[in-house]
Amino acid sequence: MADQSLTSDDLRNPASHSGERRFPAQGEPVIHQVNWVGLRTLYIKEVRRFFKVQTQTIWAPAITTLLFLVIFSLALGRGGREVLGVNFATFVAPGLIVMGMMQNAFANASFSFLAGKIQGTIIDFLMPPLSEGELMAAMTAAAVTRAILVGLALYLAMLLWPGVDLSLAHPWAVAWFGLMGAIFLAMLGLLSSIWAEKFDHNAAITNFIIAPLSLLSGTFYVIDNLSPVFQAISRANPFFYIISGFRFGFLGESDIGNTNTAVLHAAIGIFVLNLLIALVTYAVLRSGWKLKS
Repeated sequence: MADQSLTSDDLRNPASHSGERRFPAQGEPVIHQVNWVGLRTLYIKEVRRFFKVQTQTIWAPAITTLLFLVIFSLALGRGGREVLGVNFATFVAPGLIVMGMMQNAFANASFSFLAGKIQGTIIDFLMPPLSEGELMAAMTAAAVTRAILVGLALYLAMLLWPGVDLSLAHPWAVAWFGLMGAIFLAMLGLLSSIWAEKFDHNAAITNFIIAPLSLLSGTFYVIDNLSPVFQAISRANPFFYIISGFRFGFLGESDIGNTNTAVLHAAIGIFVLNLLIALVTYAVLRSGWKLKS
């Protein structure tokens, strides 16, 4: 009979004798190079996580950042003062947008691993067939997505604020520095969540490092008003180049340097810095430090 002529290979792979291949042969890899399905799944999972509580993760941070603009605008009065050739509200608005983007990228990336370690669900990140690079890419992309949504919410709100002009002088600078700033803080957030053992540790990083570096990086002023010592300190702060470069995209003016070439050099420098931090983050994930031990 026909069913008695099945070979051992047919028994191991029942679909092979019918001309169909439902399962790969033994030892044949199913995932080649990049696990796009797994990467996309983790990305969607992370986006859905923060989107379910969008009032807390998107709208609340946008409103909190917008309050800075309201307070400073009211404090300076209608006359106000000009900075870099524009009124203060127009000057400070781009800095507030990118500051809100960066802080929320950090908050998103610094939550998942830490929550997994505390709740005992970190295995959900480590067991799936995802490489360290794929894991880092999905988590970073989700954090950048949240940063972009917060930035768009702030941009739309500030468009309605009287006296604020958010016309784009150099769109490439807005896109580049906004993206690089979000990626920079997202990877710092991943490193923070790997190191932290409780939420207090993460809060300490946010309150004592991230917030001061972002607020004291030229968000509300140009560094030319500072003493030479503090100007040098500001120029050692990568947040300064991200915020000033992002502002350059709107105003066409920046305190990074007197020429557009200086802004371009800053753009390249932030890219190189992100590459270095990406390598460090990848190495830490690959070592399993505080995740697998």
